[in-house]
Amino acid sequence: MPVHLNHTIVAARDRQASAAFLADILGRKPPTTFGPFAVVELDNDVSLDFLDDDVTHPRHYAFLVGEEEFDEIFGRIQARGLDYWADPFEQHPGEINTNDGGRGVYWKDPNGHMLEIITRPYGG
Repeated sequence: MPVHLNHTIVAARDRQASAAFLADILGRKPPTTFGPFAVVELDNDVSLDFLDDDVTHPRHYAFLVGEEEFDEIFGRIQARGLDYWADPFEQHPGEINTNDGGRGVYWKDPNGHMLEIITRPYGG
């Protein structure tokens, strides 16, 4: 059997609010509940399972999206007035990047996790 990522747990101060934030920004269905988790389903049979945790260590989550989805997601980032950057080191605020002939942008969720959307995989 091939190896596929199925899910990962995302620490959050408020699992419901954090999962709803991500689902809304990405244009996904509202999160579902599975045990102690608020679950955001993605299109490739992977889920992000948010779990309440008083101590969160910021992580990075990158999402490969199409050009149309990029426009929609980026529009929601801007409509919410969120800070965004062209790079993960926050050196280019208010910009997007055009790495590998695609587009990319970074922003943070309420827990400080760095989120990214890209239209081309790196090295592609």
